[in-house]
Amino acid sequence: MLYKRNPQLNQHGELIHLLSIEGLPRAVLHHILDTAETFLSVNDREVKKVPLLRGKSVFNLFFENSTRTRTTFEIAAKRLSADVINLDIARSSTAKGESLLDTIANLSAMHADMFVVRHSESGAPYLIAQHCAPHVHVVNAGDGRHAHPTQGLLDMYTIRHYKRDFTNLTVAIVGDIVHSRVARSDIHALTTLGVPEVRVVGPKTLVPGDLKEMGVRVCHDMKEGIRDADVVIMLRLQNERMSGALLPSAGEFFKNFGLTPEKLALAKPDAIVMHPGPINRGVEIDSAVADGKQSVILPQVTFGIAVRMAVMSIIAGNEA
Repeated sequence: MLYKRNPQLNQHGELIHLLSIEGLPRAVLHHILDTAETFLSVNDREVKKVPLLRGKSVFNLFFENSTRTRTTFEIAAKRLSADVINLDIARSSTAKGESLLDTIANLSAMHADMFVVRHSESGAPYLIAQHCAPHVHVVNAGDGRHAHPTQGLLDMYTIRHYKRDFTNLTVAIVGDIVHSRVARSDIHALTTLGVPEVRVVGPKTLVPGDLKEMGVRVCHDMKEGIRDADVVIMLRLQNERMSGALLPSAGEFFKNFGLTPEKLALAKPDAIVMHPGPINRGVEIDSAVADGKQSVILPQVTFGIAVRMAVMSIIAGNEA
């Protein structure tokens, strides 16, 4: 049974939760990307709404701050005509000592249909999915260092939009890999979609040792890592997750691993530059690159709304 192997899928192999890209079949990823393409035109309408989630209640449960992700989920749900409830959980029930599962039980009693969950603990969305009512769907909006599946999917949508075909690309993911849930989601998505060469690039202190097992090439030299790349995905230094001195300084990091026009010239002439945001100018990326003609950082945000609309509409349409 597919369900026993992957709690995100029902017995028919249909998506009922989005918890991680890891383990999802290629066909499911393509279905999400294809559906997102149909929603992109909604952004251009005078009335930016479709009725697919009319009468449904989507609860944004952000136990960890993220303005960009929460806002795009809220916009996506509202464009699907859902009722959206934003809860500042970190400052309310859990701060008063209520357990995560008690919080979920109480919110389920308010007739929630979908939980969008951002949590600092890896695995929290899985726990919620295991204990919520059968009709409730869970979307992981980022958990610990584990996964950020909708960011991974919007990154794949962006790559497909500009490069069309995954099967002849070289993609370099550069920066703080060890603390990045985006990097993990991107790696799983890229390898599932058939990208022949995925490189991770960063200092030894910021690249985990098990990545070769995931089918990627590890580079500790920036020039080697982005040479002839079709796509360069930059990641920010996640200082809030670092314990101890993993780097001499931000300036030293920028010197060796910051993306400048000179380094970008080593990639293919038509290479695109991506970043999940927020960007730190002068730390991982030079302003001339972030604002340059090869940057697709702002289109990523636009695509993110369509991708999140796709995810929510697909899982809401499938029964557990």
